[in-house]
Amino acid sequence: MRTSGILLHISSLPSDYGIGTLGKEAYKFIDFLREAKQRCWQILPVGPTSYGDSPYQSFSTNAGNPYFIDFDILSEEGLLEKSDYDSLKWGNSGKCVDYEILYNERFKVLRKAFITFKNSDTSAFNEFLRNNENWISNYALFMSIKEANNGKSWLEWEEGLRKRDSHALWKFKSEHEDDVMFWEFLQFKFFEQWNKLKNCANQNGISIIGDIPIYVALDSAEVWVYNDLFELDENLIPIAVAGCPPDAFSPTGQLWGNPLYKWSRHKELGYKWWIDRIRSATSLYDIVRIDHFRGFESFYSIPYRDKTAENGTWRKGPGIELFDAVKRELGSLPIIAEDLGFLTEDVYTMLKQSGFPGMKVLEFAFDPREESNYLPHTYSSNSVVYTGTHDNDTIKGWLNELDEETLDFLKKYIDSENNLVWKMIKSAMASVSNTAIIPMQDYLELDSEARMNIPSTLGGNWQWRMGKRDATKKLAAQIADITRTYGRCER
Repeated sequence: MRTSGILLHISSLPSDYGIGTLGKEAYKFIDFLREAKQRCWQILPVGPTSYGDSPYQSFSTNAGNPYFIDFDILSEEGLLEKSDYDSLKWGNSGKCVDYEILYNERFKVLRKAFITFKNSDTSAFNEFLRNNENWISNYALFMSIKEANNGKSWLEWEEGLRKRDSHALWKFKSEHEDDVMFWEFLQFKFFEQWNKLKNCANQNGISIIGDIPIYVALDSAEVWVYNDLFELDENLIPIAVAGCPPDAFSPTGQLWGNPLYKWSRHKELGYKWWIDRIRSATSLYDIVRIDHFRGFESFYSIPYRDKTAENGTWRKGPGIELFDAVKRELGSLPIIAEDLGFLTEDVYTMLKQSGFPGMKVLEFAFDPREESNYLPHTYSSNSVVYTGTHDNDTIKGWLNELDEETLDFLKKYIDSENNLVWKMIKSAMASVSNTAIIPMQDYLELDSEARMNIPSTLGGNWQWRMGKRDATKKLAAQIADITRTYGRCER
C-alpha cells in the first residue's frame, strides 16, 4: 500500500513552555495530519537527552524524555497550579528551544508535581513499576546518583557506585528513596501521556514512526548496568568508540564517541539485549527506523583517546544473524533500515536478506558528474523516500547552496524552473517508493534557519520549533491534494 507522512519531532511542536510536549499541540498536529490525508507521523528518538541535547545521545534506551511531559495535563490532574509554571520565562523565541533554561527550570516544576503526587492514589504508578521492572529501577537509580554527583558521568562516580558494588548501591538507594521515586514518577507520567497520544494517532489512522540509534551513549544506564556487553577495559574505560571515516564532506571523519558493542558476548547470550531493545521499541512505536543500519554488517572502530576519526578501522558486525535471532523471537516486524552512507555489497546483501525497506534521500540525488541510486527513476517499491532527513538542510536551504551545474541538472530532471521546493516534494510523492516522508520544514518552505541538525557539530542543533499558526487548513488541503494525486491515500 502506498502511503506518506510528515517528519516532525516532538520537541519541534509549538508550546508556551520552551519545548514541544505531549499536550494539546501534539493532538492538534494529529488533526492536521488527518486533514492532510497522511498516514504516518515520523519523530526522532524520545529518550532523555544528555550533553549536546541530541536525541541520539540518551541516558537510556527505554526511558522517555521528561522535557516532553505536558504541564497543562499535570495541572488538569491537580498535580500543578498554573502559577507554578505559567509565569516562568522559557526562552526569548517561540521558534527555538533554549535547552539551558529547560535544564535549570523544568525539573523544579516537575518536583512540585511529584510532591503533590506522593499524597495521591499511587496504585497505577505501582502497576507501572511492576510492568517495567526490567529497566525502571536501574534507570531511576542511575539518574539519582548522577544528580547527586552534579550531573557527572558515571565514569567519574566513586568506585563502589561506578562498579555497582551491591552494598554501595543499597546504601545510596536507602538514603535517596525520594529521589529515586521522583525519576520513576517522571517515567510514569511520560508513558501515561505518550500512550494516550499514540492511541489518539492510531484511532485517526496514523502510525507513529520512531527512531532508535544503533549505538547508546557512553554516559547511559545501559552501559553502566550491562558493561560486559560493551568494549570496555578492566577500569570500564572504552577501548574503542564509534564514528565514520573521512570523506569528501568531513576530511577528518566523524567521531561519535559511543562505546562499541562486544558482539561476541551478545552472541553468547543469544542477542537477548538487542531482542529486548527492539521489543521495547516496537511497543513504543508502530514502525521502527533503525539508524546506521550498515553498522550491523561492519562498523568503524576508532581508538578511544583519538581526537579525530582518521585512524579508525572497519570491523565485522553480527550481520543478518542478529536479525534472524530477532525474527525467531519476535516474528516479522515493521522496521525501516537507515542504509545511508558508505555501503558495500555485503551491506546490500544484508539489507536484502532482512527484507526491510531502505531509505532514499532526494538531496543526495542530483550530482551531474555520476550515476546516483537516489534519483527517483532508480527506486524499488520496497523503500522509503525523503526529501531530506533531520541531518540534512531544508530543501530551500539546500537549493540556495547548490552550484550552477547541479542546479541545472535538478531543473532538467524535475522539468521545472520554478517552485522547486514543491516540485521536489512532488518528485518524492510520485516515486514508486511505498512510503514518502516529508519534513515539516519543507512543507513550510523554510530556509536553513529551520535545519534540525548539522552532523559533527556541537551546539545550535535540535532547536527548531514550528509556530502555532504554521499548520494551516490551507496547507493541509495542499498536502492532501498531492497525496491523492499520487495515490498515497483514498481518493
